[in-house]
Amino acid sequence: MTAEWPWIAVAAMGAYHGLNPAMGWLFAVSLGLQERSRKKVLAAMPPIAAGHLLSIALVVALVGWGAVEISPRTLQLGGGIAVAAFGAFRLFSSRFHYRWVGMRVSSWDLVVWSFLMASAHGAGLMLFPVLISMPVCRTFSAAGAAPNAPLLVQTGVGVVLVHTAAMLFVMIPVAFAIYDWIGLGILRKAWINVDKIWAATLMGSGLLVLVL
Repeated sequence: MTAEWPWIAVAAMGAYHGLNPAMGWLFAVSLGLQERSRKKVLAAMPPIAAGHLLSIALVVALVGWGAVEISPRTLQLGGGIAVAAFGAFRLFSSRFHYRWVGMRVSSWDLVVWSFLMASAHGAGLMLFPVLISMPVCRTFSAAGAAPNAPLLVQTGVGVVLVHTAAMLFVMIPVAFAIYDWIGLGILRKAWINVDKIWAATLMGSGLLVLVL
């Protein structure tokens, strides 16, 4: 297994979030259609990305804190249980799904909405197995000491930026393809319940962390 695979996984998860309608492009396209403006679609992207980034950064920061303050095994067990439990909750319950109340929103509203949606879907939790496998987080067990804090911060910032950039790289063309050519009617004709697939994957990832 190469040292590059965690970064590939971080980017792949970002790309998946870019494809997921719940992570933002559906709202952006709806705003554009309401105003009959492609500029509205594009203008919605930075605040949506900012909210998503903040949600991901919160999880990354918590994992970084855990890598410094607690043992690797405790972090692995605690995080694995949390990820699996949240995934099971999302899979078997239709609750805890955040809904915005209107379409007249400011950029700040979009940031808050995106943060809440990403957090409610456990977007950052999916990164947990990747984060704890990174060399900087495994220093504790390898050397008997906590990871180097500056390197940990640098790695965390890199993870958040790579993930968010990959999300935008996919989300922007998807949003414009739907807006310009396909239309939102495709969601009625060829809908796949992405939420349930994501929840099942989340639960499976948590269980995998526990048995490794």
